[in-house]
Amino acid sequence: MQKSLVIGASGIVGGYIVEQLVCSGQRPQALSRDLRQSDHVDWLQGDLTDPAALRIGAVDHLYCTAEIGLLADALPHVAMPSLKRVVAFTSTSIVTKIDSKIASERVMLRRLSDGERRLGVVCAQLGIGWTILRPTVIYAEGRDGNVSRLARLIQRVGFLPLMGNGAGLRQPVHAEDLAMGAIAAAASDAAVNKTYALPGGEVISYREMAGRIFDALGKPRRIVSAPPTVWRVAFGLAKPFFPQANVAMGTRMSKDMVFDPGPATNDFGWAPRKFRPQFDLRG
Repeated sequence: MQKSLVIGASGIVGGYIVEQLVCSGQRPQALSRDLRQSDHVDWLQGDLTDPAALRIGAVDHLYCTAEIGLLADALPHVAMPSLKRVVAFTSTSIVTKIDSKIASERVMLRRLSDGERRLGVVCAQLGIGWTILRPTVIYAEGRDGNVSRLARLIQRVGFLPLMGNGAGLRQPVHAEDLAMGAIAAAASDAAVNKTYALPGGEVISYREMAGRIFDALGKPRRIVSAPPTVWRVAFGLAKPFFPQANVAMGTRMSKDMVFDPGPATNDFGWAPRKFRPQFDLRG
């Protein structure tokens, strides 16, 4: 039986990885900043910024949903001879937003890109195989900061304004599918030392993505196309729902952000679900 460590285990994708490992019969170690307890999981309290303080047992596989640069810095301090594979998550935004007009986005994405490079170097030095996974729009009903925040906005105001017609293409991907993909990638020799885009199971427009959120909420599709000036006013009103968002969201609604799932499908059987969110409407 393999032994695994999940870093970022209290997050959406990390939590699903822990669940999948437990369902497979493992008792994984799970790292979180907060002290946690649950059956069939060995929780560790700690932070990648202080790797010397971590007390990690021997593991074969390491999964990381925390910032990849922190993992690259910490790995020499926590890696044991038993560690053979590292699977780390970043984002397709490295490709689509690296030249963003928003300075903070450029800084963050260049840090991610540099973290990917450094993790590859560190793993090579330590003799560890690595795989980097770049998801697209991640969702998990009621828990994510993308689809679920749109759902909360729709629930509150009953409509959704789009800048332009929202024709830009998207591939929303469920966090549970990402967890299953990470575990499959860790078990695949073909995925060693490679980077993959992990898009969802179908390509749909931003407008259709929004429409399916309305459907999942049992509400009529009230999607309003607005010129940039009107959309900016609406965005200002919606800002409390998207504290990390910026005005560039509007222009991107018409931009295609599509990635080829073929390499991941060929190398570790990537087969995510189509975008049909299901929200708990009770109460």
